[in-house]
Amino acid sequence: MMIPRRPTSRSTLAVVAGLLLTTPALAHDPIDASQPPPQTAGVSIPAGQIAWAAERIDGLAKEMMERSGVPGLAIAVVHEGKPLVVKGYGLRKVGESAVIDADTVFQLASLSKAVGAGVVAHEVAKGTVAWTTPVQKLLPWFALNDPWVSAHVTLADLYSHHSGLPDHAGDELEDVGFDRRQVLERLRLLPLAAFRASYAYTNFGLTAAAEAVATAAGKDWATLSEEALYKPLGMAATSSRFADFMARPNRAFPHVKEDGRFVSKYQRDPDAQSPAGGVSSSARDMAKWLAFVLGGGTVEGRELVPLKALLPAMRGEVISSPAYALDARPGTYGYGFSAGVSPTGRVTLDHSGAFILGAGTNFVLLPSEKLGIVVLSNAQPTGAPEAVAMSFMDLVQFGAVTRDWYAAYGRLMAPLYTPLGALVGQTRPASPAAAKPLDSYAGTYANTYFGDATVGVDAGALVLSVGPKPRRFTLAPWSGDTFTFRPEGEETAPVGTISQVIFADGKMTVEFFNENGLGTFARK
Repeated sequence: MMIPRRPTSRSTLAVVAGLLLTTPALAHDPIDASQPPPQTAGVSIPAGQIAWAAERIDGLAKEMMERSGVPGLAIAVVHEGKPLVVKGYGLRKVGESAVIDADTVFQLASLSKAVGAGVVAHEVAKGTVAWTTPVQKLLPWFALNDPWVSAHVTLADLYSHHSGLPDHAGDELEDVGFDRRQVLERLRLLPLAAFRASYAYTNFGLTAAAEAVATAAGKDWATLSEEALYKPLGMAATSSRFADFMARPNRAFPHVKEDGRFVSKYQRDPDAQSPAGGVSSSARDMAKWLAFVLGGGTVEGRELVPLKALLPAMRGEVISSPAYALDARPGTYGYGFSAGVSPTGRVTLDHSGAFILGAGTNFVLLPSEKLGIVVLSNAQPTGAPEAVAMSFMDLVQFGAVTRDWYAAYGRLMAPLYTPLGALVGQTRPASPAAAKPLDSYAGTYANTYFGDATVGVDAGALVLSVGPKPRRFTLAPWSGDTFTFRPEGEETAPVGTISQVIFADGKMTVEFFNENGLGTFARK
């Protein structure tokens, strides 16, 4: 009786057949054999083709906005340290006239991981920490569900999602109001997969590593990020504090789709997992970040972070998606960056970010060409940012878009919107068993992971309250001692999700909270 949580921020690449655009009359040169074999590409890029592709960004943005309905985008393209495109498209908020420009600030969601990796690399270069530093050495209170793993798990293990923590561990605690420290302290209660032999994407695992680095530096994470990265790069509109994002007069509002149209309804506060998902920035600022990472830690000839400290974050350190066929390429992950190989034989780096409550972001880097693109949107994940970025990279490498990337990513995004719960699609029994008097279910129920939950009676219905900032769920009778609720507004709950709540033997099991087997509450 589990509802599997859907990833809310992730990096994905798809290969499907599709759209082919008009190609330029450019002939490809032979393979450049002057490069060492690991750096040799199979398809050359003719002179002028990168600039030609950049000129088509407007058309790509317009097409993807029309197809997806996304209210607005901001795009930056950087080549050899210089911006080729820094532009905004569409509206900050549906129903209002303010337009998106190069300085409009967006929530980056999981692009924050790659941005924050530069902060950690800065501290690695200073000697404050090493990527191999055990987290418990810096945070003695931090533990996982195994004493040996607790003592040995490193910054690198957590940044590469290689610790054994389950997928999106701790996100459900954030949903019900636990703060960062409270979530991190409870990770020790979660079951672990094989240490350093499994991959599962976790926001709070990575956040634990970042918190350890900030502690070693003697600063909070947001301040460290400002001092180590944002200010030196001149990223004046960038912050790791939610309050700073909300204070920006030129900011993008999040949008979700209702009845086929995007509306601005929710506002995600990601402070609890700021290192993993809480950065906000503009296209202009992200162009500076692209120049920094593509320059190997340098900007305009000035070294900010030595490549030796930054490179481990940007190269494939663990296999994130094994090859599913003999001729398929595996996916790998560094420390906040996904790494792969394009059909041309060039290494690519990328990451996507998403809030179901209204943000979708993506970047793709082509290090061999010192070329990168970042696409920010003010709508829940649709695949439009990824489609713009991948279509641009196709134009750069092939002179044509090789497939319908929007359709491909749309299929990958679809599971994010699939309702969860064993009762989805079912109708209540025509002759349900009778429930007990509602007062008999009322009381306080204890749970080590989620804390105490209360069940009360309000206006003739049971109401379940969970969390330090209580989330209230009105329970509807289903049959006998089984009730249901439909979570609304939760970051990890697709529309239409139904959760069972089953009372039995002095206990209450909540399906919505039971993915890792920790959803049973015992009556006090």
